[in-house]
Amino acid sequence: MEIALAATRTGNNEAAAKERAEREAQRQLLATEELVYTERNYLRLLQVCTCTIRSNLQKLQPPLPNLDSMFLYIEEVIDVSGRLLSLLDQKQVTPHDPLFLETLCDAFLSLSTDIESAYKEYLANYNNVTALESSYKQKEPLWTEMVKVIKSSAPEVNATSLSFFLVMPVQRIARYPLLLQTIMKHTDPGHPAYSLLEQTAHTSIALNCRINEYKRFREVADKYTKTETLTIRDKINRLNSHSIAKKTARLSQFIKHETGIAPKLVDEEFDALEGFFYLLENGIAVLHENVETYLSHLQRFLSCRPEEFDLDMDGEKPAICYKEITTALRQWILPTFEKRMRTLVHKPLCALRELLVGPRNLIRKRLDKLLDYELIEEKPSLSYDEQAVANTYKTINTLLLNELPQFNGLALTLLWGMLGAFSCLHKDLAADMEQLFQGFAQQLPHSSLEPNAFWEWAECSVLEGARMLESLCRNVEDQLNAPIVQPLSPGSQKCLKVLTDKHGSGKIYQLTGHVVGTRDLDLSLNRGELVAIISEMDTRGDRRRWLVDAGGPRGYVPSSKLVRYHQVTMDPPPSPHLTVTTMDCAGGVRRHSYTPDPVRTVSMTMSCFQVFAGYDFTARSSHEVSLRAGEPIRVLEPHDKRGSRDWSLVEVRGQRGYVPSNYLAVVPTSTTPYH
Repeated sequence: MEIALAATRTGNNEAAAKERAEREAQRQLLATEELVYTERNYLRLLQVCTCTIRSNLQKLQPPLPNLDSMFLYIEEVIDVSGRLLSLLDQKQVTPHDPLFLETLCDAFLSLSTDIESAYKEYLANYNNVTALESSYKQKEPLWTEMVKVIKSSAPEVNATSLSFFLVMPVQRIARYPLLLQTIMKHTDPGHPAYSLLEQTAHTSIALNCRINEYKRFREVADKYTKTETLTIRDKINRLNSHSIAKKTARLSQFIKHETGIAPKLVDEEFDALEGFFYLLENGIAVLHENVETYLSHLQRFLSCRPEEFDLDMDGEKPAICYKEITTALRQWILPTFEKRMRTLVHKPLCALRELLVGPRNLIRKRLDKLLDYELIEEKPSLSYDEQAVANTYKTINTLLLNELPQFNGLALTLLWGMLGAFSCLHKDLAADMEQLFQGFAQQLPHSSLEPNAFWEWAECSVLEGARMLESLCRNVEDQLNAPIVQPLSPGSQKCLKVLTDKHGSGKIYQLTGHVVGTRDLDLSLNRGELVAIISEMDTRGDRRRWLVDAGGPRGYVPSSKLVRYHQVTMDPPPSPHLTVTTMDCAGGVRRHSYTPDPVRTVSMTMSCFQVFAGYDFTARSSHEVSLRAGEPIRVLEPHDKRGSRDWSLVEVRGQRGYVPSNYLAVVPTSTTPYH
C-alpha cells in the first residue's frame, strides 16, 4: 500500500514538474516573440516617421525651421534595428526553434557596440528635439498644420505629435534589459543557451549604464559650452553673495598656486591635450587671418582693370594678346578661383574656428571647477553641494580626456584637408592659366620656337628675372640702409590696441624668435608677436622669465626673446623737423629740410635750438643707433632714404644711424633769429 502511494506521489510530482516546465517554456516563447514582434513594429513606425511624415512636413509652406534637426541620428537607430532583424531572418529560424534563442543572443552581442554608438548620440540629442517641438507648439497655426500632416500620414496609430514617434528609441533601449531578463527568468538554467542569454542580459544593462553616463556628460558639456553675450549690467545683476564668495575662493586658491603656497593638482595627460588644443587653435586663427588677407589682396587686384582703358596700341599684336589674356584672367579665371577659395577653404575654416569655442569654454570651466575641487578634496565628508561640485569637476575632466583627443584629431584632419584644397585650387589655377595661354601661343613672340626650346627660353627668362629682382633687392638693401617698418596685420593691430589700452605703450614688447613653453604656465608664441610686460620676474624672483600678457593668455616667456616695441605713429610728437641752415666750406648755403609742413617753415640757426634724446632707444640692427634719454643729438637728415619722416638720421657719441623721430626732443637755447 505504501509503495503504491509513493509511486502515485512520484507520478504527481513528475506531472507537476512537467506542467511547470511547459508553462515556463510557453512564457519564454511569449517573451521571445514579444521581443521580435515589438522590434519589427518599432522599426516600422520609425520608418513611417522618417520617410512619410518627414517628407510631408517638408512640403509645408512656409518651410519649418530646423526640421532636419528633429531627425538627427535617427537613421543610425533605424539601421542598427534593421540589421538586428536581418541577422535573425538570415538564420531562417522561428521563436519555436530551440536554436532561435542562441541566434538572438549572438545577433545582439555582435551589434552591441553599434547599438550603443547609435543610441547614445540619439539620446544625448533628444533634449534638443523636445525643445524644438515646444517652439513649434508656441506657433498655434503652424502646430495645427503639423498635427494634420502627422494624423493623415499615420492614421493607424492616431499620433498627435512627432514626439510620439521620436520618443520610441528612448523607450526601446531601456526595454531591451527588461525583455532579456524576462526571457532568462523563464529559461531553464540547464538550457544550452542559458549562459549566452545571461551574458546578453548583462551586456544590455551595461550598455544602458554607459549611454546614461554619456548623456549626463553631454548635458554638462552643453551647459558650460554655451556662449552668452552679457553686458556689464547683466553681469552685475548676476552677482550675489554666493557667487562672490565662490569667485573669491577661486582667486585665493589661484594665488596660492602662483606663489607656491599650495600645490597644484597636475594631470600630465590633460596638460598635453590642452597644450595641443591651444597650439591647434592658434594655427587655425593664423591661417584664417592669412586666408582673409589673401582674399582681400585678390579682391583689390581684381578691382584694378587696366585692360578696360584704351592705351592706343592698335597694331601692337603682342600687346593686344596680353590685353585679351588679362581680360580673361580678371573676368573668368580669377573670379572663379576666388569663389572656389571661399567655398572650399574660407567657409570651412570659419566654421572650424567657431567649433573651437565650445571646447575652449569647457577647458576654462574645468580650471574653475578644479580650483573649487581642490578646496574640498581633503575634507573627510562632503555636503550635498560639495559632492555636486566634485562630481561636476570629475565629469568635465573625464569628458575632456575622452573627447578632446578625438576633437583635436578631427580638427587637425579638417585643417590638413583645407590646406590640401588650397593646394589643389592653385594647381587648377595654374592649369587654367596654362590652357588660356596655349590659345594665344601662336600669336605671341617666340611662338615659332620648338616646345623644348620655348620652355627652355621661358625658364631662362624667369630665372633671369628672378636674378634681376634679387639683385635689385640686394642693391636697395645695401644702399638704402634705413630700418624697414613692416605693417602690422589686422589681428596684430587689434592685439596692439588691446594691450596698449590695458597696459600702456611703455609695456609693449615684441618677440625676436619663436618660443615653445616647456614649464608650467609657459607660453608658446611665434616670432614677431606682441606682448605686454606684467612682471620682469617670475614668482621665484627669476628675472630670466618675465610674466607677459599675450592679448588673452598670460604666462612666462624668456626675457632674452623680448625687445621693446617702438610703435611708429602716423602723427608723432614734436620732433626736430626744422629747417637748419649751415654754411659749407665753399661759402655756399647748405639746407636740410626738417619741416613736416612745407607751408609753415621756421628757419633757425643751430645755436637757437638743441636736440636731445627724449627716451631710451636700443638699436635693433646695424643701421640704427642706440640713445640714452637726455643726451644731445645732432640731426643729419629728418627722414630715411625712402623719404619717410618716421625715422631720422642722427649722430651721437661719434656714431651715425637711424632713430625714431618721435624719440627726439627740441629744446630752445636762444631766441635770437638768424638773419
